[in-house]
Amino acid sequence: MDKRPSWDEYFMEMAELARTRTTCIRRGVGAVIVKDHRVLATGYNGTPNGLTHCSETGCMRAKMNIPSGQRAELCRGLHAEQNAIIQAARMGVNIDGAELYCTTQPCAICTKMIINAGIKRVVIKERYPDELGQAMAAEAGLEFELFGENKE
Repeated sequence: MDKRPSWDEYFMEMAELARTRTTCIRRGVGAVIVKDHRVLATGYNGTPNGLTHCSETGCMRAKMNIPSGQRAELCRGLHAEQNAIIQAARMGVNIDGAELYCTTQPCAICTKMIINAGIKRVVIKERYPDELGQAMAAEAGLEFELFGENKE
């Protein structure tokens, strides 16, 4: 039998799978919320239910030349973290004290939601240039752990 994956590897692979559902044409992101080694919710980035996908309308951020890490509110889509938190809320799932696995570091808007949702640990696969999000996470005592740096 092959080597069994660590919990971090297992859940990050699920976040990678969620990422494949993205409808964003600029950056695909996947997220998984976990508690006690059980998946509570998943999310990927894309437009709200029932709205035309950016793959059809084009990316308004690209059209406006908005650099990555800036003006996140100027986008038709929701972020993967937002969709995972919303999915948990819609299903009545308590995520207080949970962990979040995300393929990309959360932006400032998502960081605020993660803090208020009570998520205690965030594991990311890649960094994202959002200094405000990083500063707020640090102030809240929430560390963005880079996948693979911390061993179980």
